Amino acid sequence: MQRRVAILGGGITGLAAAQRLHELLPDAELLLLEANSRLGGVIQTTRHDQFLVESAADNFITTSPTVVDLCRQLGLADELIATNPNGRGAMVLCRGKLEPIPSGFLVMAPSRVWPIITTRILGLWGKLRAGLEAVIPRRSSTADESLKSFVCRRFGREMFERLVQPLVGGIYTADPNQLSVAATMPRFQEMERQHGSLLRAMWHQQRSKSKQPSEQSGGARYSQFMTLRGGMTRLVDALAHELPEGSIRLNTPVCSIVPKPQQRWSIRVSQGEPTWLDVDAIVCATPAHHTATMLSSVEPLLADELRQIEYASCAVVSLAYRRADIAHPLNSFGLVVPLVENRLILSCSFSSLKYSGRAPEDTVLMRVFVGGAVQSGVLRLPNEQLMQLAEREVSQILGIRGAPLLRQLTMQHQAMPQYHVGHLQRVERIQRQLERHPTLALAGSSLHGVGVPGCVESGRAAAERIAKQLETTSATTAAHTAHSLAYH
Repeated sequence: MQRRVAILGGGITGLAAAQRLHELLPDAELLLLEANSRLGGVIQTTRHDQFLVESAADNFITTSPTVVDLCRQLGLADELIATNPNGRGAMVLCRGKLEPIPSGFLVMAPSRVWPIITTRILGLWGKLRAGLEAVIPRRSSTADESLKSFVCRRFGREMFERLVQPLVGGIYTADPNQLSVAATMPRFQEMERQHGSLLRAMWHQQRSKSKQPSEQSGGARYSQFMTLRGGMTRLVDALAHELPEGSIRLNTPVCSIVPKPQQRWSIRVSQGEPTWLDVDAIVCATPAHHTATMLSSVEPLLADELRQIEYASCAVVSLAYRRADIAHPLNSFGLVVPLVENRLILSCSFSSLKYSGRAPEDTVLMRVFVGGAVQSGVLRLPNEQLMQLAEREVSQILGIRGAPLLRQLTMQHQAMPQYHVGHLQRVERIQRQLERHPTLALAGSSLHGVGVPGCVESGRAAAERIAKQLETTSATTAAHTAHSLAYH
């Protein structure tokens, strides 16, 4: 019999899972069920006149080769573009002025001493306190710790407030007082365990003369990022194109999932009149709260664990200006804003300076991020006021005169999972409960990795779990059939 697999959710995770399943099980019938009218989830690229606007992720990190390899497999190799080689790092707002993030500062720790000594971001005591990190004893407890606690304990409050909090906020839109360091920045926790100090770990890496190229700028390591010339939607379209004809069903929300004998499933979908679909296996690539609702009658404890994964919302305001109207030299790829500055934006990315082909010459396209877990109240404003707020904030920070050439707002409601303290333990409990259901797999950013590579890897891993189980089941069934025929 032809096997039938349902993939619930048509975001980048679900698409990656479906594409991998089609590779592993080319004869299986795939059903990709998406509740909305388009694929891609939060990823969406649109064109406005000569501006290319991204509503969510506008690039991906290449420290994992997963997405680059996938793009090449999909025939997108010629569309891969790197960040502008002439650009430099990021800036941070410090007492109302923009300062470059110290060279070699890697999100949570400095890899070079002199830039920290000379930076105007930290005061004298902040620099001395940060330097004491080299002699502060390692933590003896193995219990999970918040990112704020970890950084303040190692480097002091000023470095946390002025550098780490805005950088981490730009990645996770989260409250660092609740964010788990083990789930988000395990590398730095491991440095403390192995070397007793992050500074000593950095010095050890420098002495070992790593072959990795050094990053001269601070903040995000921009040389490690890439995107697609036509925008991130190109990846969405290419994945969809790989799937069998008729396998994608848009405007098809799933109401519930019911287990059937022999590890099979029945899915209740709503397309006007409710319909039941019987399948051999399921990949759930939906946000945790949606997955919890669908699985509430299957595994109540599993559903309860998923419901406890919180999400944050944010607004992305795209603005374009004439370059001549901006007083600031824009000698970076963007800026982050510490909470202690009491501003109303989290960060601003200069899209057209990072990547070519985003805006006409003599103009600048930027994306302003508003809201997140620590400023969620701002998102109650009407859309027009949110755009005005973003416009006012960047105009004051960058010295912009005149009205924008383009304004566009995208609301990302409950889009960013929050990896709070205890997240890894919760994921372990979820995985243990899933062991009772070998033909059910969960994937997506709610469990592992908030970036595009993490989502793709999660989707592919879920597909491989399902394919392995179905092949094992088929082999067992074939063996039983052969035995029965031989016996009779």
